[in-house]
Amino acid sequence: MRRPHRWLTAAVVALLGPALVAAPADAAPSWQRYVVAPDSRDVQPVRVVETTGDVTHPQGVLGKGTAVLRRDPAPAKPAWPAGTTATASSAHAPNGGNDGQPRTYDAANAIDGDTGTFWNDDTLAAYPDTLTITTPATNLPGITIQSNADGVPQDFTVETWDGSAWHTAATVTGNTKTQLAVPFDRATTTTQVRLVVTKDQPTDKGEFTRVNEVWPGLVADPPAPSVVVDFGKVVVGYPRISFAGASADNPGVRLAFSETLQYLSDRSDFTRSDFSGGPGTDQHAVPSGRSVWTDTKGCLPDGKVCADGLHGFRYVRISLDALPADAPDAQPSGEVRIDGVSLQFTAFLGTPDTFTGWFESSDPQLNQYWYGAAYTNELVTDTFRGTDVEPRNADSPTLDGKLVLHDGAKRDRDPYVGDLGVSGRTTYLTHDTSVAAKNVLADLADHQRADGWIPPASINDYTLPLFDYPLWWVTSSWDYVLYTGDTGFGAQYYGALTKTLDGWYPTVTDSRGLLSRPNGYGDYAFLPRDGEVTYYNALYVQALSDAAQLAKALGHPADADRWQQRAAAVSTAINTYLWDPAAGAYLDAATGPVRHGQDGNGIAVVAGVADQARSESALDYLASNTALPYGNSFMDNDTLIADGSQRVYAFTAYPELQARFQTGKADSAIDEIKRMYGWMAGHDPGVTDWEGIGPGGSLYEGAYTSAAHGWSTGVLPALTNDLLGVTPATPGFATWTVEPHPGSVTWARGQVPTPHGPLTVSWRQTGGAISLTVTAPRGTTGTVTLGGKRFMVSGGTHSFTVVNR
Repeated sequence: MRRPHRWLTAAVVALLGPALVAAPADAAPSWQRYVVAPDSRDVQPVRVVETTGDVTHPQGVLGKGTAVLRRDPAPAKPAWPAGTTATASSAHAPNGGNDGQPRTYDAANAIDGDTGTFWNDDTLAAYPDTLTITTPATNLPGITIQSNADGVPQDFTVETWDGSAWHTAATVTGNTKTQLAVPFDRATTTTQVRLVVTKDQPTDKGEFTRVNEVWPGLVADPPAPSVVVDFGKVVVGYPRISFAGASADNPGVRLAFSETLQYLSDRSDFTRSDFSGGPGTDQHAVPSGRSVWTDTKGCLPDGKVCADGLHGFRYVRISLDALPADAPDAQPSGEVRIDGVSLQFTAFLGTPDTFTGWFESSDPQLNQYWYGAAYTNELVTDTFRGTDVEPRNADSPTLDGKLVLHDGAKRDRDPYVGDLGVSGRTTYLTHDTSVAAKNVLADLADHQRADGWIPPASINDYTLPLFDYPLWWVTSSWDYVLYTGDTGFGAQYYGALTKTLDGWYPTVTDSRGLLSRPNGYGDYAFLPRDGEVTYYNALYVQALSDAAQLAKALGHPADADRWQQRAAAVSTAINTYLWDPAAGAYLDAATGPVRHGQDGNGIAVVAGVADQARSESALDYLASNTALPYGNSFMDNDTLIADGSQRVYAFTAYPELQARFQTGKADSAIDEIKRMYGWMAGHDPGVTDWEGIGPGGSLYEGAYTSAAHGWSTGVLPALTNDLLGVTPATPGFATWTVEPHPGSVTWARGQVPTPHGPLTVSWRQTGGAISLTVTAPRGTTGTVTLGGKRFMVSGGTHSFTVVNR
């Protein structure tokens, strides 16, 4: 909380004598060297990471000659003798599959010679799973297992029947291959072979045993030749390959994308085809002559050889291979010649000349994180296209063709309003792209439910039931008006805001005056918490306070008074029922196991629910009980979810960072920034800000995690608004405040865009004094708070130096 200060006019400043001297003139800004975005929309990879199989001159994919990939046809697969049957411990019931086509999962699928069918057990993450093959007496040196790429058997044994007992013929652990030859300890004549699985690879489609085919004997297919290229950082757009030619037998290429090397395999770490029964790769049939192929969503006219189009990734594996179902249009053998790989970059291209705001300080790490956040946000600033967005019924005619802020570069690629609560501020402070936020806010309000609830995103045809996101719509709408001055938008959607706060939320308020989440609704992380939760109620206070500010700006004083009074009442209820005096922090929830959340405590401070004493106590509690090498965990124990005390969200860390700066704990904010953003910047894929960090500093949801997520860019507004200290006070920066919170940072400077022109600030600490220069647009007025003193100034350039006493 800010302490009260004496008010001083600029005229009084001149009378303070030696304590005030002109701020030092700094050299021209050098912030441009930190800018991350590519120089143009034609983006080239920076290196070849690895090759497999028969590849000559792999550097050709970088445009340095021609890379040649060759593969001989695979030998015919052995077949089981006539009369062979298969049974299993369980089998999933038939259904429409992920593509809506009827599909069975019986054990017989594992021996039918068709790799497009598979056995799927029916015991999620429960073991053992067994597949028993009964056959006329057969002599086997081993077997070969082809698994489904949605998750392979990792730990298993292969047993053979000797007429009276089972004999373990082979043991496999840690398998990750989709096709694996398993030699027996000795050649065996048997009438039964049993596969006993004790661990499967978990996937977003569940942890099941999936076996497409078991072949009698050891099958050694020629390895698929592949080249892995690295684009140096996460990029987004349409991959493009220049082919110098190919053999005439219809060779295919398959592309697998990943944001990290850890999850780079023969399947993408996430692709939209995963949600529609696809293979997790993009396919192309290479013509024999010279050609250039741009990865585009769609298939050949016969429905084969399909690709997804746009991808967000750092690495791509290009393999000479084809799906069996794509024959004869594409074959997994032949020769392909490649003399270039590139990307058509689709997101906002944030080159130095596009930055309307910038930041620089004496700490290069903070500078790096600011521009990494800017680039992360640029990656999610893109045109809404039905072919590129979240496939679960997220396409919307009312958004198609408009610039929006998606949540992630690779997924979900849908504009979520909770994410906008952070990424909106990031865009207002960096580029002239505020329309991207406006388009999302307007579209969601246009789909408001009759009872006042506002959908969080277009996903599921605007029906995803999130409890907290209508509050984020309110706060994000005020942010948009505050930073841009677009009061016309505020007036246009004032009715929607009123309907949300006075219609929907009173229906979910209990007798103690607190929001109580009803069954059937989730939140930003789909956390299993209901009832009175500090986070929901503190966010409610923030939304009511922001709505009151908008009401004042639009000339609705009665609404402002009503919402301010309700905010005060909810604050009192939070402090009465949700404060834990034993811990000195706010409880996560009023009922259930005792725990304390970062989200509720951080927002309670920023929203003004907590007084100075409670603010300092809550922040000290978080520092003592949630600090990790990679940030502060969002919960202090594991009673809510299994890894709650080890999971870090930059999304919920942002209000904690704000709270630390604003309560005089700048150094603790900087420490948290360096642990969290330093970890992300220092681990693959580097530069960009992750959706979440899990135990040990991992990507918190494995390969599914987005490593470039707009909701994690809070370091940027924290450094500009709080460390540099520049914030709007009324719409469009008609009035503004400058209040640095420097901590140990020696100097900082930056520019904030306003509708009236740029507002620039620079300050420096030296010898127990802090000097500051502000240049504000004409026609605006502001308050400068420096070293415990407060000055009111108008547009123009003003310099101050205050000695800390």
